[in-house]
Order: sequence, then C-alpha cells, then structure tokens
Amino acid sequence: MTEKDPLARFGAVPLFTLTSDDIADDRPLGRAQWGAGGGGGDISPQLSWSGFPAGTKSFAVTIHDPDAPTGSGFWHWAVYNIPATVTSLEPGAGAEGGGSLPQGAAMLSNELGSKSFTGAGPPPGTGTHHYNVIVHALDVERLDLDPASSSAILGFNAHFHTLARAVLVPIATAGDI
Repeated sequence: MTEKDPLARFGAVPLFTLTSDDIADDRPLGRAQWGAGGGGGDISPQLSWSGFPAGTKSFAVTIHDPDAPTGSGFWHWAVYNIPATVTSLEPGAGAEGGGSLPQGAAMLSNELGSKSFTGAGPPPGTGTHHYNVIVHALDVERLDLDPASSSAILGFNAHFHTLARAVLVPIATAGDI
C-alpha cells in the first residue's frame, strides 16, 4: 500500500491495503492496462483489498490520471455499489457491459464515453502519468447515481461517504510499450 493519498487534500481518512497481480506503485503499467489504440489490451487490473473499517457497507473503485493534459485529468474507470462482501475484482472486470462485475455493482462512463475500463495512453511529450487506482470504503450500501453521471460525480458523492481508502499509483509514459 502506498503512503501517498492523492485525495488527502479533501480530508484525510484512514488507509487500508490494496494489492494487485497486475499493477504496483511507481511501476510502469503492463501492456494489458494500456489502451487498445496504443497497442494495449484495455484490460482492467486485478485488485484485492483488505483492512478496511468494520462499518464499510460498500466500495467504489476509481482510476484517474491527474497528469492528462486536460485541466481536469482523465477518468479511466469508475465502479460503484460494490457489495461490502466483495474484496477483489478479477482482471477484465471493467469489460464493456459490466458482466464480470459483482452483482449490484455499476459502472459510469469513462472519458471516452464507454461504460468500461479504458487503458493508459499518455500523449507524447506529456511526461510520466500517475494512475490513481483507489478503492473507496463507503458508509452506505449504495450510491443512488444517475447512470449517465460522470465519474467526477461519483467522486463527489463518494467523498461524503468515505470511511477509508486504499491506493496504488502505477505510472506510464508515452512509448513505454
């Protein structure tokens, strides 16, 4: 688990543990987690988490690149209403349509307008990008979001219900694959 919390400026919360068979802090993303347009697989990473607070009633998972040259970053994946009994997601859980997600979980559209995970694709000349992979432990069983909401709306709503979060921050630079 990283000691860095990219959302601490919004109010520090306890951290719990996030691990992955596919990604690691400060390590380049593998080909599978790159976007198909750049030679990757657009496959969401395997994630496992533990050590979250006992009062956790659901989870949300977000992957955001704050280094994208947009002024607001780039949302790669947003999943919410993951039941508190679920403590991992398999690789590819972010496939279009959400068929591999746990029952009750839902995805919002990524920056490309698809309800799926979209892989990395940092443009040449924009330096190293940091992919904030965050599991949010929430104090509510479900967030009642409009399915057409943006990923930022998920972040806004989760903020008010976050008990703790777990973070991994892999990296990518144009030309890495």
